Amino acid sequence: MKFLFVLITATLFSGIVIAEDTKLSVLQLNIWQEGTMVPGGYDAIVQEIDRLNPDVVTLSEVRNYKQTRFCDRIISSLSAKGKHYYSFFSNGAGILSKHPITDSAVIFEGQGEIFKLITKVGKREIAIYSAHLDYLNYAVYLPRGYDGVTWKKLPAPCTNLDSIMASNLASARDEAINAFLQSAETDQQKGRLIFLGGDFNEASHLDWTSATKDLYDHHGVIANWTCSDMLYNKGFLDSYRVLYPDPVQYPGFTFPASNTAVPIKQLAWAPDADERERIDFIYYLPKTYLKLLSCKVVGPSASIVRNQRQEESGKDPFITPAGIWPTDHKGVLAVFSLK
Repeated sequence: MKFLFVLITATLFSGIVIAEDTKLSVLQLNIWQEGTMVPGGYDAIVQEIDRLNPDVVTLSEVRNYKQTRFCDRIISSLSAKGKHYYSFFSNGAGILSKHPITDSAVIFEGQGEIFKLITKVGKREIAIYSAHLDYLNYAVYLPRGYDGVTWKKLPAPCTNLDSIMASNLASARDEAINAFLQSAETDQQKGRLIFLGGDFNEASHLDWTSATKDLYDHHGVIANWTCSDMLYNKGFLDSYRVLYPDPVQYPGFTFPASNTAVPIKQLAWAPDADERERIDFIYYLPKTYLKLLSCKVVGPSASIVRNQRQEESGKDPFITPAGIWPTDHKGVLAVFSLK
């Protein structure tokens, strides 16, 4: 006891403060038209957020149907379960935060959306962005033998890289990411941590590599997909690929999820192809005081492959649903520590 007293006294008078790192968990989830496509879908969204208990949720496919404010509605539903979040009105994409919002902004609207909020976690000011990018000119379908606008089957797969990338650039996705990067410059100048979660409707250049060119119906294509390349050129990192850089062992597919609550025909857009893709992301700008602790796929461990349900055989870490799964996507949950 005497030794303990001396130790405590010495610690207090030396000015040493022992404090744990602050944790921040971010969930990206496409909610498939606010859960309306799945029987019990809305309640399932509430249940999954309640169960996972993330600090921040970036939502895709917020629609505000019937002149309702979706984010207000889900905050109320979560509050009834003892989980308290903040948000603001948005359309297309949405953000929930356990931490009070000090500012919010519309970053991009039109064909796709990006919204932003500012909050404070511990002693750090943080900018959170939520993106739901243009779904048209879904160029990842061209090598798989489908049109990326009409979704109709092509006479043969398109493997001409110039044609693929021209189609990709015809979307508004690159304009949206450019708007994000301009806004993020201001955040960097103000010393904020920056996170971007979203359904990009576009693949990553880290997934269409020489290692995967003969897999997943890529048909030999190696593609430097535009948005991920833009983000990496500005120093942003893809949470999942930071921890799992091998796209063969850890493909991390987020679409199309094998949702057993709905028929396959509602899940498959390219029924004769292996259309599995990782299009839901959590990006962040690295800092010495920010550490990525974990990143997992949230949702069913099976996907849709050539119009069939198929269990994934890779090494991806999954958090499987507790009950009904509300969407045709899988989510992504990343956990960080802040000093």
